[in-house]
Amino acid sequence: MKVFKFGGASIKNAKSIMNLAEILRLYPGNKVVVVSAMGKTTYELEQIANVYFSSGNYSDKLELLLKKHKKLIAGLFKNKKANIYNDFETIANELKMKLTNKPSLNYDYEYDQVVAFGELFSTKIIEAYLNKEGFKCSLLDVRKYIKTNSTYRDARVNWQLSTVLIKNGFVFNESEILLTQGFIASNEKDCTTTLGIEGSDFSAAIIAFALEAIEMVVWKDVPGFFNSDPKIYSGLVRLNAVSFHEAIELSYFGAKIIHPKTIKPLQNKNIPLYVKSFEEPILKGTLITQSTENKCGLDPEVPIFITKNKQILISIAPNDFSFIAEDNLSAIFALLARYRVKVNLMQNSAISFSICVDNIVERIDLLLKELKNNYKVLYNNKLTLITIRHYNQQTINELTNDRKVFIQQKSRHTVRFVVK
Repeated sequence: MKVFKFGGASIKNAKSIMNLAEILRLYPGNKVVVVSAMGKTTYELEQIANVYFSSGNYSDKLELLLKKHKKLIAGLFKNKKANIYNDFETIANELKMKLTNKPSLNYDYEYDQVVAFGELFSTKIIEAYLNKEGFKCSLLDVRKYIKTNSTYRDARVNWQLSTVLIKNGFVFNESEILLTQGFIASNEKDCTTTLGIEGSDFSAAIIAFALEAIEMVVWKDVPGFFNSDPKIYSGLVRLNAVSFHEAIELSYFGAKIIHPKTIKPLQNKNIPLYVKSFEEPILKGTLITQSTENKCGLDPEVPIFITKNKQILISIAPNDFSFIAEDNLSAIFALLARYRVKVNLMQNSAISFSICVDNIVERIDLLLKELKNNYKVLYNNKLTLITIRHYNQQTINELTNDRKVFIQQKSRHTVRFVVK
């Protein structure tokens, strides 16, 4: 049994969904197929959630989103009496009903309840299309099987309970495809939660782990794992294979090809992960595996560079010029945890402590306000964090030339720069 994951770019329109079906025909046998919301749907639902939470008028945005999905359905189902037309309206009405209720005071909770409809829309449409095309496909609501705590927008998985529920619920019987949602889950009260940005990869890995799949395939708009983002740099190298260890390091540093949480459950069960192109599905793509032996086709240590934009560098110092001691650091990290600010890089001196973090404005503003109560705080925003794995001087020069460097950190295998 294999687990396939298709992201939003791979199902953005009717033609893309037809292509998904053709890919599935290339792989006979039982498969779990995990899909995201279509195209930019999650972003559009985020905008609706923001307006809804602030008691604004979201009607135009909602109608535009629903119209886009209805157009997609019309492109897949020429028979206007097909059940999917009514089935989609039923789910759309659930979203409309949700939005007629007064929002609670918890934005993260409301966000999860609204944004989750993107995956509910896409899986319903794809299930109907696959069955129309002759596949034996069953749709499972993943919220019944992946259980989490109540940290909305970044929920933590209850692995023991989720594993049992997935093993008992993901049963093929007469179906060859079990279709389900990525990104979303639910807590012990059955309230919808989400697994964080790009959490669909993680969802697929959770299912692969529980079912002990023989492999997992992530279908992307690129033919594998490159040594940087092909959308940013040209003339790059596609990696034939990468070890789990290297993939974890790269995802931690911000490589966008795989979600940071995805690798660990696969590594625990030694489940190989393939990154392949949905545009050229016959290509081998990149293999991410346990072994580091050259016989497995692993690439030599070519320089790999990762760029993270929209960074803010915050420098914190005691008001009385005392040392940055453990009690100061403990208090600072408690605030970071409270406001759910992830540290991408940190550096300290005798009297200051600097952190580079994603500039998520609504969280950073609260963090800065509280830090200023007890510390002297300076910051620079609109910065970029550059990480180079297996660096050489040539790659350092190429990526830092004519840029102001605020911080440089260098270890045996990795060099990192915060630059303007």
